[in-house]
Parts: sequence; C-alpha cells; structure tokens
Amino acid sequence: MSDTRIRQVVIVGGGTAGWMAAALLAQALGAGVAIRLVESAEIGTVGVGEATIPQIRHINRFLGIDEDDLLRFVHGTYKLGVQLNGFGRLGDSYLHAFGDIGLPLGLAPFHHYWLRSRSRAGAPGLWAYSLNAAAAAENRFAPLETVPDSPIGGIRYAYHFDASRYAQYLREHIAPGAVQRIEGKVTDVRLRAGDGFIESLQLADGQVVEGDFFIDCSGFRGLLIEGALNTGYENWQHWLPCDRALAIGSAPGGPMRPYTQASARTAGWQWRIPLRHRTGNGHVYCSRFLSDDEAAAQLLANLETEPLGDPRPLRFVTGMRRLAWNRNCLALGLAAGFMEPLESTSIHLVQSGVSRLLAMFPDRHCDRQLADEYNRQTRFEYERVRDFLILHYKATERTDTPFWKQCGAMEIPPSLARRIDLFRRTGMVFREGDELFAETGWVQVLLGQRIEPQHHHPLADALTEGQLDGFLADVRTLVGRAKNMLPPHHEFVARAAGSLAA
Repeated sequence: MSDTRIRQVVIVGGGTAGWMAAALLAQALGAGVAIRLVESAEIGTVGVGEATIPQIRHINRFLGIDEDDLLRFVHGTYKLGVQLNGFGRLGDSYLHAFGDIGLPLGLAPFHHYWLRSRSRAGAPGLWAYSLNAAAAAENRFAPLETVPDSPIGGIRYAYHFDASRYAQYLREHIAPGAVQRIEGKVTDVRLRAGDGFIESLQLADGQVVEGDFFIDCSGFRGLLIEGALNTGYENWQHWLPCDRALAIGSAPGGPMRPYTQASARTAGWQWRIPLRHRTGNGHVYCSRFLSDDEAAAQLLANLETEPLGDPRPLRFVTGMRRLAWNRNCLALGLAAGFMEPLESTSIHLVQSGVSRLLAMFPDRHCDRQLADEYNRQTRFEYERVRDFLILHYKATERTDTPFWKQCGAMEIPPSLARRIDLFRRTGMVFREGDELFAETGWVQVLLGQRIEPQHHHPLADALTEGQLDGFLADVRTLVGRAKNMLPPHHEFVARAAGSLAA
C-alpha cells in the first residue's frame, strides 16, 4: 500500500497570515512534515491588522509565547473592546465590550432582567453591568481571570500591536529548522496533468519548489487560489460598501485607552488604535461617495496627535473566495477573503482557518468530501461575521449623508433580517453553532444601534420589583469593586512590558 501522507507543505507569502500558518503547522505537525515558506522581501504586506480579539491568546498559549515578551516586542497595549461612535445617530457612542455582562439568574439571560428594569427613570444602562466596560471608561486594565470572592467573571482581553512585528515575532520564535524560508518571487504555478492539483512553483531565480499541499497567503492577488486555480470570488460590496482605506501612524499621546475606537465619518469610519510607540489610525470609506483627497483630509483633520508620514492607500473588495480549499490548495488571510476591520476579525479568521485545517488535515489525495466540509464551515463563519458587520451599517438612523442614507435603506441577508426581527419583537438572540460572536456581542451592538426590543423574556418577571432592584444593584456593586482593583492601563503596560524592544 503506497504512502499517501503529506510530507511537504508550501506556504506562499509571509506577513501575519503566512507566519501564523507556519508557526501553528510546525508546532502541531512536528518533524514529520517539511514546511517551506516562500516570500519576497520586495513585496510588501498590508500590515494594518493592529487590533485583535481575545481568541488570539489561545494560539499564543499553544505556541508557548510569553505574553509580556510578546507585548514588549510588538509595542503592544491591551484591548477590552471597541468603542463605536456615531453609527446609530450623530453623537451616539457605545462600547462593544469583551466578556460577560451581568450575572446569570435562572434560565433567562441577564439582559432580559435589565430590559425589564430599563423603563424606569434614571435606570443605569446595560454597560453598568460589564466589568470590561467599567474598566474601559476609566482607562484601567490588568489581567484578571476571576474576581476574588465574587461570582463576576474576570477581564476578557485582546491586544493592540504592530502587525508586521507580530509576524516577525512568530518567525523568530519558530523552532530552528522547523520551517524553511525561501526568498523569491513566484513566476509560474505548475499544475499536475489529470487532476489539476498544484505540482510546483517556479521562482524568478530558477528554483522549483515542489509540494504536496499549498497554502496561499499571497494577499489580495490570490496567486495560487485564483491566479492558478481560478476559484472565483463572491463580492459582498452591496452589503459592505466601503472599498478603500487610508492608514497612517501618528505620534503617541493622550490617554492610553484600553480599547479600539471606530468613529463614523461621512462615507465610512475612522479607526484609532493606541500602541506604545505610535497611534495607529485609518479611514475606511466608499469611493462612490468620497474622493481619495476628501478621505485623506477627513482622516488628517481627526487625528489627535501629529501624523507620522503620509497616508498609505489600500483598495479592496469585501467578500470571500467561493472555495477556501480548492484541490490541494488552501487560502488564508486576504487570499481567502476580506471583511473590513470594524470588529478586528482579520487575524482571527487566519487563526480559525489554520485550526480547521489541522482538524481536517488530509492526505495527498485531498478527499473532496473533506474539502467540502472545510468550505462549508468556512462559509458559515465568514457569513456570520459578515452579518455582524452589516448590522453596524444597516441599523442606523442617520440620513445626513448619501452614504448613511443608502446603508439604512439597503436590503440585507435573510439570516440577519431574521435575527434583527426576533430581537426587536422578543429581546431574544441566539448564537448559531460555532459562530464567532456570542449573544452578548450581538446584544450590545443591537442595543447600541438603537434596535429596541418590544418585550423581555417572561422568566424575568419571576422576581418582585424589590428582588429585581436588589439583584441589579448587587451586580453593579460587584462590577464597581472589581473595576477599582485595576490599575491605570498605561501603568500596567509599563510595568508588564517594560521598555520598548528595538
């Protein structure tokens, strides 16, 4: 019986996607599989994925990465959530905070008890029951897995960092010899006669790189998945209309906020990400409603500190590859698809794509049923993230610019329309399968974007008025006490990460 095990994996493209894939595969597969990564120093990377979500901590633990050492190298800070400004109405602001909100009580989720109480004058907002939100409001942070002598859950956090340095960190911390880096540009992709599988890559210097399985991390070009295999791309611009971005660093300064900021502009939104050595800024916008010069002017006018250089342009088409896994090729990162960074999902989608591959690691035949299941799960994940992002645009009351007027009036996917309608009528929201965003995330954005439920869960009526008031007051007290245990964010960062790495 012939040996059909995969012995050689070839990754095309470095950057965050390529080196994350290389590090995870090397750690998981060991010496039995040779991993080679082809990249060219002449080809730049996008490098604007500077905000993350808490799941990144799982892969760092898997790779044995020391958090303080990592944050020092990548000039990182900590993230408790994302503040969204001006999306529902001009002047609106709310936090999509990581972690729990309130405490469970019986079978009804906490927010139904809050919904019952909110009609009273002076009732605290939902975020009064979130430790992450309370800490963010005062720029406090420290890792807190659990709150001592309290049923309140701890701090759930992610990072802000320099994405290019994160890729460099992963590269330098891979065990010696586990991954072979090959410098070079791919000039041709050779397909096998008969089944059309990728057989080898031709490099500009004449090298031929053979492999059993290929991972495309070549960015928007999709050199393998599209250029060689003509997989096709599903365009979602009719739902996520922004198609350009400008990115620029500015000088560090002001409070070191432990959260990402996303502020709506006339035809898109602007991000602000605090790093230790600079502040990351960018403007995501729709070119049908705003010229590049106008977008740059808006970006520069809304910086809090002096710009460092000129804005870097980026063009994109929101959507996903029709197949993430085609024959013996898997696409990751921008080669697999792109959804704007409003909720910082880009790096996570690489992480989950590699994890899914490891769970379904094939032999050289790349069984079609296995690839179909991978693609089904990938599509489910992408579509649910897509719906979550669309919600930020659709659920707007703004009509002050043509862009926002169009967003509020657009048709949306039936899956999202059902979710919005259910919440509006009943206050209920349900997580579907393994989708990325949990109920608390959906609830915060739905309420933050002014989608008001007509009812709460009947089980929330089981408490008397006095019991309900006491329960909610106790939760607020616990949140306040836990928040007061946390130091200022900038002090913790300085203490934990020390001086900046060169």
